[in-house]
Amino acid sequence: MEPERPSRTLGAGWQFAGLFRDYWNGSRKWTVRGAVLLLILLTVAQVGLAIWVSYWHRDLFDALEDRALGELLHLTLVFVLIFVLTMGVTALHLHVKRWVQLDWRQWLTTLVLDRWMSQARHYRLQFAAGEHDNPDGRIAEDIRIATEAAVGLAHSLLYSVLILGSFIDILLAVSGSAALPGTDVVVPGYMVLMAFVYAGAGTGLGLLLGRPLIRSTNRLQTVEANLRFGLARARAHSESIALMHGEGFERRSARRLFDDVGRGWNRQTVAYLGIVSFSTGYGTLLPVFPILIAAPQYIAGVMTLGLLMQAAQAFQRLTSALSWPVDNLGELARCRASIDRIVSLYDDMLQLERPDQEGAAAAEHIQVSHARHPDLQIRGLCLTTPTGQRLLDGFDIHVRRGERILITGDPAVTVALFKAVAGLWPWGKGEIELPEGRDVMFLPQHPFLPEGTLRAALCYPHDAGQYGDAELQRALECAGIVWLAPRLDDSDDWGRALPLRAQQHLGVARLVLQQPGWVFIDEATSAFDGQDEMDTMEMLHHELPSTTLLNISLHNGVLRFYDRKLVLKRQRPARIQSFRTERPSLLPEA
Repeated sequence: MEPERPSRTLGAGWQFAGLFRDYWNGSRKWTVRGAVLLLILLTVAQVGLAIWVSYWHRDLFDALEDRALGELLHLTLVFVLIFVLTMGVTALHLHVKRWVQLDWRQWLTTLVLDRWMSQARHYRLQFAAGEHDNPDGRIAEDIRIATEAAVGLAHSLLYSVLILGSFIDILLAVSGSAALPGTDVVVPGYMVLMAFVYAGAGTGLGLLLGRPLIRSTNRLQTVEANLRFGLARARAHSESIALMHGEGFERRSARRLFDDVGRGWNRQTVAYLGIVSFSTGYGTLLPVFPILIAAPQYIAGVMTLGLLMQAAQAFQRLTSALSWPVDNLGELARCRASIDRIVSLYDDMLQLERPDQEGAAAAEHIQVSHARHPDLQIRGLCLTTPTGQRLLDGFDIHVRRGERILITGDPAVTVALFKAVAGLWPWGKGEIELPEGRDVMFLPQHPFLPEGTLRAALCYPHDAGQYGDAELQRALECAGIVWLAPRLDDSDDWGRALPLRAQQHLGVARLVLQQPGWVFIDEATSAFDGQDEMDTMEMLHHELPSTTLLNISLHNGVLRFYDRKLVLKRQRPARIQSFRTERPSLLPEA
């Protein structure tokens, strides 16, 4: 079930909460709800143990003040029980919390990854407006940070709220009332009031000092992702860089990216200085402050030593709970920055399918669908660049199954047409009806060869187990690269290990192996010589006799293999696009 898209007027936090709602109500909702309920119950148990420890400390100091050895031995046995229970509850709580974090991360990663890797969004997103740079980093890293931090922060907030409610009662009971110095005015529960004043002042100053941390953390995560992407790009194109001797340029580029990281790091350091300095002073004073304000009552004999220590501990617990925003400011900033990056990516992917309602012109886009008939129909096709420059206008064609069409002309137009039919070029308007079913294969100039075995690369995108060795060997033989057959089970980065000509032959071998009904080729034989291309077309003519073939090629030496030739010219501004369809003269076969 696809999650409901939250309103764009809502903040990123509310949109992210909407994604959690879909996780909460998903197909595994009872497992998820059970784990979250168990996590809450274990948090309640942790608070209960903290309350028990508070009373145990009071009894301990009272026993020490009374020098009661028998009571001390009894309290030692009680502490052993508290110790064992605390360890068990903490361990179980950690296990359940990490399970929820991983399960939510897996669900959210699958959701975003499935959307990114469908309908060519991973490609189209490069041309879309919005903040969605480094989508791979957002999926791998930001989802991890957001889910881990969100669950951790939710637990600590719940714990703090429960501690707050529990230890207010304890502090009210043990601190009693006190008169203001030099007056007869009695303040009931004065230590509770002082705890709120202490924590309130700390929280207010902490939030003020920590505000720059959120912006600097968001900026740092962005430039860190840019550095990772730049280095990964250099690794992916290492051969081209080496051939062009571009190492110096890449080093300078990497240094510039790292300089951005350094500046982002320094901004975060400056932002941390204020909040860390304040937090250190705040935390150092906390254990001493409650003892100082409760000491007069102990000296006056109103409190026992046990009550004094319990009051001091309850004061610390209470102020720590009230100081939750300050204590978690850094984690909140990190979580919010990652949430913003996830929501921005997800929202921009949704926007790819939603035309702008504010402008009718922006709503125009190319409609690609699968028809119920076996032919290809293109009606009223207008192709433009992403910036709006017109490439092709008023293009109509009807291609019957089994036809062979050679497409030539302006490369910008032919490539745009190839991508439009593949669903990768939404800029323009018109209708493209692909033949029924999905027996359509696109062969680009640089075929994608995934890392792994040659067998998997040849069968891509299908499972290698679908084809037998005999089928694979025959496909390689037909494509003229039977010398690769002994390497079927070798693993390598074939996109780098093989020259372009061998890669293109491997793309042709895929056609023979997978036997598609329709093939769209874009300069996929550009590295072949004339005879090699003739042999390849002759082979496809015999091996794929009923396959419809549309080939974008600049070579006219293979005209005899086609029924029609389509010449596309680039549309100039303020001119009506013209195109012509020719039937080439069939030459006698050699």
